[in-house]
Amino acid sequence: MHKLSVLLHSWGPGGAFLLALLDSAGIPLPAGVDALILLISGTNRELAWVTATVTVVGSAIGSMLLFSLARKGGQMYLDRHTATPRSIRLRDWFSHYGLLTVFIPAFIPIPMPLKVFVISAGALGTTPRSFLLVILAARIPRYFCLAYLGSYFGVDSLPWLRSHVWQLTGFAGLLFALMFLVVWILERRRLAAVTSATMTV
Repeated sequence: MHKLSVLLHSWGPGGAFLLALLDSAGIPLPAGVDALILLISGTNRELAWVTATVTVVGSAIGSMLLFSLARKGGQMYLDRHTATPRSIRLRDWFSHYGLLTVFIPAFIPIPMPLKVFVISAGALGTTPRSFLLVILAARIPRYFCLAYLGSYFGVDSLPWLRSHVWQLTGFAGLLFALMFLVVWILERRRLAAVTSATMTV
C-alpha cells in the first residue's frame, strides 16, 4: 500500500483522480483519497485546487458507475451485493432516510459506509440527476476543504485531522440530525397536502 501511495503521489492530480474513481466505484480504500489530497496539496501548493477539482470529477464518475450498475441490475443486484446483516441494516437506513445516507458519508472525512447506500440509491429508483447533485454537494466542499488544509498546514494537516476526529464526528451527527429534521418536515407537509387533496376529491 505504501508503494502504491508513493506511485500515486508521483502522478500528482492524475493519481488523485484515479484513486477517487476506484474508491467511489466500490473498491474500498478507506481515507486513501483524503490522505492523497492532503499529501499533494501539502507538498505542492500550486496543485491544491487542481487536485481537488479532478478528485471531485473522479469521485463523481466512480459513483455514477456504481450507481448505474445497481440501477441496471435492480433488486437482484441489490440483494446480491447487500446480503450481510450489516448491509441489510444499512439498506433499511436508506429506505428511511433516502439520499441523506449518501450525503453524510460522502461529505464527512471520516471512514463511513457509502457503497451500500450508493447501490441502494441505484437499485431503488433514485433519479441519476438527484444522485449526482447529492454527490457533488458532498464532495466539492469536502475535497476543496482538504486541499485548503493541505496547502495551509503542509505535512501537519493529517495529524490535525486526527486530533479533531471527535469534533468532526459530532459535526456529522449534528448535520445528520438537522437534515433529517428538514426531510421530516417536508415529508409531513407532503403527506398533509396529499391528505387534503384526497379529502377535497
